[in-house]
Amino acid sequence: MDATALKAMQAPLKEAYRDDASRALITLRAKGSIDDQSIACKVETGRALAVAGLHPATGGSGLELCSGDMLLEALVACAGVTLKAVATALEFKLGAATVAAEGDLDFRGTLGVAREPVGFRAIRLNFGLDTDEPQERIDALLKLTERYCVVFQTINQKPELTVSARR
Repeated sequence: MDATALKAMQAPLKEAYRDDASRALITLRAKGSIDDQSIACKVETGRALAVAGLHPATGGSGLELCSGDMLLEALVACAGVTLKAVATALEFKLGAATVAAEGDLDFRGTLGVAREPVGFRAIRLNFGLDTDEPQERIDALLKLTERYCVVFQTINQKPELTVSARR
């Protein structure tokens, strides 16, 4: 897809959202069920069933997916798609590209053995770009990718969170 095709595809959406902001608001959903045989949650992905379990550092077998890994995978997926869309829109000359994310966790808080914060202490997102573009264009590409990546911005800006239960 080139910049013209991307802009043509997105133009009616942008116009509709400018005319009626409520049309841009959607609710994404994820569902899962708690496994009754092990400490795991079966997450419906829309394509397959992903089974998440405890990380080995918290006593898990390592056979199930780790939700921390899934968070980083979602970041990589979103950042990769966003980078490609931005590069296309900017007519940025991009050959092969890679995306990697890594995050540092201290499981003492998760296991309740110390008052360490629960969650990632740091996350690093890195792109490998095959390009001859000048550094200022690379900087613009990264800035716009960061700005428009939904997962990155969600992590960065902490959304309003609520927790509830029903019977």
